[in-house]
Amino acid sequence: MTRSTRQRERMRETDESEEQEGVRACPECESDNLVKDSDRGELICEDCGLVVEEEKIDPGPEWRAFNHQERQEKSRVGAPTTQTMHDKGLTTTIDWKDKDAYGRSISSKKRSQMHRLRKWQERIRTKDAGERNLQFALSEIDRMASALGVPRSVREVASVIYRRALKEDLIRGRSIEGVATSALYAACRKEGIPRSLEEISEVSRVERKEIGRTYRYISQELGLEMRPVDPKKYVPRFCSELELSEEVQTKANEIIEKTAEEGLLSGKSPTGYAAAAIYAASLLCNEKKTQREVADVAQVTEVTIRNRYQEQIEAMGIHG
Repeated sequence: MTRSTRQRERMRETDESEEQEGVRACPECESDNLVKDSDRGELICEDCGLVVEEEKIDPGPEWRAFNHQERQEKSRVGAPTTQTMHDKGLTTTIDWKDKDAYGRSISSKKRSQMHRLRKWQERIRTKDAGERNLQFALSEIDRMASALGVPRSVREVASVIYRRALKEDLIRGRSIEGVATSALYAACRKEGIPRSLEEISEVSRVERKEIGRTYRYISQELGLEMRPVDPKKYVPRFCSELELSEEVQTKANEIIEKTAEEGLLSGKSPTGYAAAAIYAASLLCNEKKTQREVADVAQVTEVTIRNRYQEQIEAMGIHG
């Protein structure tokens, strides 16, 4: 029976999964022109008509969707599991909207009943004090990450680090906020999106000294193997906040590379080093910024910028 052109077009696929399963060509005529018939569950050679495979299982959905919104509406699965929630997002939640399945407002009696159910649902999500503490810590990580504007991957890594610290019993004797902040700082460094301790402490509820001390402790105990932060990682962000051109950014990276090769970076703060390079580059590219402006963005002192700046221009052989 001759099928319509549209149906044949729909059935034709270059099926990579068949190659993985070992079916690369027709065993009769050795043609690789194979067509999948989804309706009958068969794999057919279009040249000689041999049914190469039958009763194939279609792993796709039984419904059709033509755009992303339709796929999301028809999907019957929830969100993926996440480490950023204490229960990994596997529990149900009762919506705060007081409406039924059809979008109609519910009665006052039902509304008070749903309020009680919602309250108990929140209570039973955490079965003990340990889970409540984990819930609080992960919500703190989420709050600080939002304030710092870091991507979702950093939040996931921070949550994994905190869970490891909890499992190794490293929280005992330390504040939950301190360990959560240290986990976020470690995650930022691991993901190559560094934030300075000053920036982290601004959004945290603990002091900079405690964050640094706790960070050193958990990184040592968990064997995180942190590499020193590259000052070039800070350059794009600082230049963007100072509204400097691409030329200044390139020049600042060049200054950092050349002076780091001579060993000037050893033992220096990467934020201060990056700030001094940006200040020097802005002067060289005639886009002058004051030391105060650069220091405010980098959250370092003007003295630090002056000291690093002098070292860098001497190493570059520039006489300012």
